[in-house]
Amino acid sequence: MPKRFILVAGNIGAGKTSLTERLGQRLGWTTAYESVQDNPYLADFYSDMRSWAFHLQVFFLGHRAEQHLALARSPESAIIDRSIYEDAEIFTRASLVLGNVSQRDYDTYWRLYELILSHLPAPDLLIYLRAPVAVLLDRIRARGREIERGVNADYLGLLESFYDRWVAAFDLSPVLTIKSDDLDFVHKPRHLETVVRRINSILAGKEEMEFPKGK
Repeated sequence: MPKRFILVAGNIGAGKTSLTERLGQRLGWTTAYESVQDNPYLADFYSDMRSWAFHLQVFFLGHRAEQHLALARSPESAIIDRSIYEDAEIFTRASLVLGNVSQRDYDTYWRLYELILSHLPAPDLLIYLRAPVAVLLDRIRARGREIERGVNADYLGLLESFYDRWVAAFDLSPVLTIKSDDLDFVHKPRHLETVVRRINSILAGKEEMEFPKGK
């Protein structure tokens, strides 16, 4: 089997980590995740977003670029929970709209992002997990992470609007859109197997797909 490099994208609470973990186990692929525990800016950001948003996004940009390059160049197949593209296209844009970064800082970040992007290998597939905001909120509250206590429906809705626009224009690889509120990767092995079949189908040459269809 040829080496594969896949990214899993989606809003907060969409199920990215769960799917990444289970696909890695099922396929025997290397997995990588968002840097949280060793992030030197995250706690400061959540206590004062306007002072630390730019620092946080630059940290994530460097971290994800290193992660992306290392796994794209590795001889082993790999799957990453969240992509470098989302930091720029979703979260930094949201910070600009919310006033947490200035237009000047945003422009500086974007120039750096585009320079890095020009040197990144494209993924073989982007998996986009999508779920209604109400479902995302329920999941976020159920897992009870302290750093997510301030996440509300308005913020999730803003992120969702950016996600939908970004995914619609994404042309670096095929895209598999999955409605994650309809699938239980953790407790129903047949749902995971269905996702694996869809991945293999797209990697074999089919066009963009949405699963499950037409809800």
